[in-house]
Amino acid sequence: MLAISSELPIVDCQLIRFGVISEEQARTRILEKVSPLDERAVPLAGALDCFAAQDYFARLPLPAFDNSAMDGYAVVANFCKKGGRLRVIGEQPAGPDRKLRVSDGEAVRIFTGATLPQGADAIVMQEDVTRDGTDISLNVDVEAGDFIRRRGCDLAEGQMILAKGERIRAATVALLASQGFADVIVGGKATAAVISTGNELVKPGDELQAGQIYDSNSELLSALLQRCGVSATAVEHCRDDRQSLGDAIKRGMKNHVLIISGGVSVGEHDLVKEALRELGAKIEIWRVAVKPGKPFLFGTVPNKSSDSAGETPAGLTGSPRRIRPEADTMPMPHKCFVFGLPGNPVSVFVTFLQFVRPAILRMMGATNLDLPQVPAKLTVGLTNDGDRPHYIRGRLEHEKFTPIGRQESHALFGLSQANALLRVGVGQSLKADEIVDVQICD
Repeated sequence: MLAISSELPIVDCQLIRFGVISEEQARTRILEKVSPLDERAVPLAGALDCFAAQDYFARLPLPAFDNSAMDGYAVVANFCKKGGRLRVIGEQPAGPDRKLRVSDGEAVRIFTGATLPQGADAIVMQEDVTRDGTDISLNVDVEAGDFIRRRGCDLAEGQMILAKGERIRAATVALLASQGFADVIVGGKATAAVISTGNELVKPGDELQAGQIYDSNSELLSALLQRCGVSATAVEHCRDDRQSLGDAIKRGMKNHVLIISGGVSVGEHDLVKEALRELGAKIEIWRVAVKPGKPFLFGTVPNKSSDSAGETPAGLTGSPRRIRPEADTMPMPHKCFVFGLPGNPVSVFVTFLQFVRPAILRMMGATNLDLPQVPAKLTVGLTNDGDRPHYIRGRLEHEKFTPIGRQESHALFGLSQANALLRVGVGQSLKADEIVDVQICD
């Protein structure tokens, strides 16, 4: 049985007023500060993975007309018995309706997707007939409705095809195209910057010195942002120097979101909080009761170089809504939302998914902000003896969840093998073979 040990809290006397809050409180406070960005019109081809900014309804039924589901012959079923002969009177390919009519004892050569001729009520597959000049012999009995796609059997005119806040998938793009939509109104486009901190970090490809490690957090955060549909406009590394950190924050705050990894705990080299304060940041959250990821920071910092013009910026609560053409230059946000994440990679991963991801999705107009969740059978027993909920990293396979690797905040290899998270509450004990809800994280 895997036990989860407790940790003694360490309090920064300068931030004593910030109590450790629950995950639910942290997420609520963050989402209260964030609202959707300006809507924008994009070509349908560029709408993939965006979020619809309005409801969309079918303009046409699907199929739009009765048509053939097979290559074969359109016939009147009552006069089609095995061994019977029919005269072929014409051909209807897919495309313009040739206005053909089928009567008793007749057939029309037809192809998949072609309009059903008048009078016909069944299709007999070409494999089930023998062709002899202008006649066919039936090798099977035929029933009314065979291999016919009826108008509207898939989609009715006026039926909702895309709800506001729903992610636009590849199949959704195809559905919108089938209704003649050339463009679509979607949620705003968020921008983000990433700063990693620490004298111990070295860029991958450079030479390591004793005591140094490669910077994996920048790559991790860039990939997680990309999964949210956001490309990082800037990725920087800063040494533990207040001036260079402040300069990097100034550059990063030109975006809607700034993510800083490391430097938000209580050590003498944790400079992020003071650097943010010097730039006028308002820190809303510091320390969340979650493992891994307790030293988590959230705040806002004003962008004094933005064009204030008296208008509340997009992305802030109470902002005016307008539809922005996709070709418009993205405006500089008046405020930047800052997320300070712990330095260990597993902590970065967990806190991003639980707190940063929902905020970004809300900015982009999504309504479902949660990770996908599925039931699974737990393969081992787990007990949380600590003082914080613990997100266990594990592998979900064949509807079974197995914790994988070392359950410590630095254990990057174990994280790389995981595809799901299991939240184990404080004092909670779970038995092997128990059904639990796990979050899909890959």
